[in-house]
Parts: sequence; C-alpha cells; structure tokens
Amino acid sequence: MTDAAAGGVLADLLRSRLRAAADPERAPAQQAYMKSAMPFLGVTLPETRAIARTTTRELTDAATLRDLVEHLWDAASHREERYAALAVLASPHLRRDPHLPGLIERFVRTGQWWDYTDELSHRVAELLDDDPLPAAALVRAWAGDDDMWLRRSAIIAQLGRRARTDVGLLEDVIAANTDDTEFFVRKAIGWALRDYARTDPAWVRAFVDAHELSPLSRREALKHLGG
Repeated sequence: MTDAAAGGVLADLLRSRLRAAADPERAPAQQAYMKSAMPFLGVTLPETRAIARTTTRELTDAATLRDLVEHLWDAASHREERYAALAVLASPHLRRDPHLPGLIERFVRTGQWWDYTDELSHRVAELLDDDPLPAAALVRAWAGDDDMWLRRSAIIAQLGRRARTDVGLLEDVIAANTDDTEFFVRKAIGWALRDYARTDPAWVRAFVDAHELSPLSRREALKHLGG
C-alpha cells in the first residue's frame, strides 16, 4: 500500500471513530461559540485529540502521517476532522519533517480563524527550537504578510519559550505590527508580551514604553505588571 493510500485508509478510520463519539446535542453550541461555517460533530477537543493519538499510535512513517493530515484537513466536513489533523501534525515523527513549515503555512492560510492559528503556533515554536535560523527568517516573513492570521502566528510563535525566547525576533514581529488595527493582531501582541513578562518583566516594560502600542495591546502586556 502506498503512503497516500495508507493515509486515506487511516483518515477514513479516524473519521468513523469521531462519528462514533459524536454528540449531536453538543454540536450546535460548539459551532455557535466558534462562529464556524463548518459544522461540528459534538466531540470535545480532548476526546478528538485522544482519538487521533489512538488511531496513529503505531504509525512512525512521516510520509504516511503527512498524507493522513492532508486528507483530514482538505476533505473535512466537520471541524473536529481538522482538529484531529492538527493533533496528528504534533506527532514527534513529523517534528523535523521538511514539509512541516509549508503545511503550517497552508493550514493557517486556509483555516482563517484563531483556533487553528493558535494551535499551529505550537508547531512554529518547535521549528524555532529545532532549526532556529531558518525558522526565525520564516517567522519574520510571516510578520509582514498580507494574511492577518499569518501575522498573528508570527507574533505568538514564542509563547511558552521562556528563557529560550529570541527577544530580537519577538521585538521585530511586534514592531512590524504595532499599527495594525485588527483585534486578533492587537490581542496577540499583548498576549506575547504578557507571556514574556513572566521571564523578563523589565524588558517588557521597556518595550511597552518605547513603542506606540494600541490600548488593547498595552493593557494585555502589562496585565500582571501593575500598569
């Protein structure tokens, strides 16, 4: 069986397991909360991730995993299928796959919402850990992209990196977007700064003082710093 055929079979299996776990009574509230045109099955996110992990537990081949992810994403009829695709994308066997940056970018561009973008930001952080120079160049390019969600991805790419944070990169991606009027970009700026303030509050205070940030970004950045 080819990698593509194996990926398709696994995608069908994963879809059937999601449908077996569906709760039609929960689904409308999930769709309304996410403001999603794509319907939900009514499976919780933890359960969706567990189903994805169980289905792929024995799978180590990167090409098959990658094909499974693309099958799930591209043919999704319900949002949980895309959540499952993102759960599979987190597999350690894909972490250093050379196709990963392109998949992340494609999914951000086609997903066009915060739930996808924010989950994919974890994969961007891993790129920065594993291959810092090309990953940082990619993130800087995204920070100036026309796509708002790619810009958000660049800004929040270092959440949770703490002492591993590349402060030059953080400064560059935020400075490139301080004039942006989009709520999700302004919120991301504040979020990224607030997160790094746990590691270096003095740096964050100095950055906020030196840049004209939106009130939302400033408020979020200083939320736990008393200012």
